Amino acid sequence: YTLIVTSSGREATQETERITMLRQRRVDALILATVSDKSTSTRKAISAFKKPVVLLDREFPRLSTASILLDHASGLQAGTTDLLSKGHRRIALITGTPDIRPTRERVRGFEQAYRDAGIDPAEATEIAVVFSASFAHEKAVELLRLPVRRRPTAFIAGGVQATIGILEAMSELGIRAGDDVSLIVCDDLPWLRVMRPQISSVSRDAVDMGRAAADMVLSLLGGSTPSSVMLPTTYHVRETTQFAPGSRR
Repeated sequence: YTLIVTSSGREATQETERITMLRQRRVDALILATVSDKSTSTRKAISAFKKPVVLLDREFPRLSTASILLDHASGLQAGTTDLLSKGHRRIALITGTPDIRPTRERVRGFEQAYRDAGIDPAEATEIAVVFSASFAHEKAVELLRLPVRRRPTAFIAGGVQATIGILEAMSELGIRAGDDVSLIVCDDLPWLRVMRPQISSVSRDAVDMGRAAADMVLSLLGGSTPSSVMLPTTYHVRETTQFAPGSRR
């Protein structure tokens, strides 16, 4: 098989056009990480494809597709639970659009950690939805400029854009991750490994995800029935997850 790779540039209209184009070119199968799993036009384009489709961390109920999913909720829940156990209560989750499954699952894990600790999730400073690094930066600056008694003592970045925005805001305001506020990021990006202090993360194995998707699509081409595979995420405690100010260690 020859692999054809195309990007929609995060535009739902272009995404639909590309799926339609690939169908017209009679490709054998699709592996899709869609802009949204709420898009009616994308749903219709997938439904019209009539050949094997593997979704990457997306959910389109009632479509006959296979899927490779990540357990974002458990990883985010583990990180939030760790922060709560260290005395944090005002934790800001800055994450992406709820139009995709990873965001919804991260929010679910975040809120579940509060409930399991017997704490009302409303005590969290905020769950902020952002659509770019610049939006994440603006939101983080807004929260970090609050009076100390109201400012978050910890941040969780739910995605790459949120991570970039939060780190830019901290640098701009002279706030140090781990010393002034605790920080957990989602996705253990290579450039984060050389940063000091080392940043706590909820990681996923992108290579495993790609391999699982390839195995799945080849199996479907061989006549198997569409199914779902759930892959884990892992919380890594590093130097930016510290006790909240004033808490008992």
